[in-house]
Amino acid sequence: NPLTQGGIKHAIFGSLIELGIAVVVSLPLGLATAVYLSEVGGRFARVVRTIVEAMTALPDLVAGLFVYAFLIVALGYGRTGFAAGLALSITMLPIIARSSEVVLRVVPGGLREAGLALGASHWRTVWQVVLPTARTGLGTALILGMARGIGETAPVLIVSSASTYTQINPFSNPMNSLPLFIYDKLKQPDHL
Repeated sequence: NPLTQGGIKHAIFGSLIELGIAVVVSLPLGLATAVYLSEVGGRFARVVRTIVEAMTALPDLVAGLFVYAFLIVALGYGRTGFAAGLALSITMLPIIARSSEVVLRVVPGGLREAGLALGASHWRTVWQVVLPTARTGLGTALILGMARGIGETAPVLIVSSASTYTQINPFSNPMNSLPLFIYDKLKQPDHL
């Protein structure tokens, strides 16, 4: 139907649900990676940093194909909003991890030293001093990751496809998203 009939409620709901799934997956992993890279270090940190930087340049199509091959083809899960959320989390994860690492490195070393001088362990200092100090920057890292995830069309097209009705259960049927809905409408200029 043309845009004069129907609406985009199903696409907005789908985008928000898929983005919520992606945030739930990528935020803890991204923060844990950033804390590991900035606070632990070592030889393995160099490998992790290289992988994170390589994933930053990863095309979103590859993330969608990875989830499609693993979740849908290998495990037989089906094209759902959950699969789309996982694909979006793969695109969001390196942005959140890299931005969070930069933010954690900016926290002054004197705050860490003060926490350690007061007798706190290294991890308690990280948990109660470093992370609260970097809270606004970590929020910015989350927003940057969400901005990348909310606009992705290719992974959603591959792993979820489109639907024409409101689907709020991400585990059962295909779920539309707003970028995919706009892409679909732009393919059909006679409907605009």
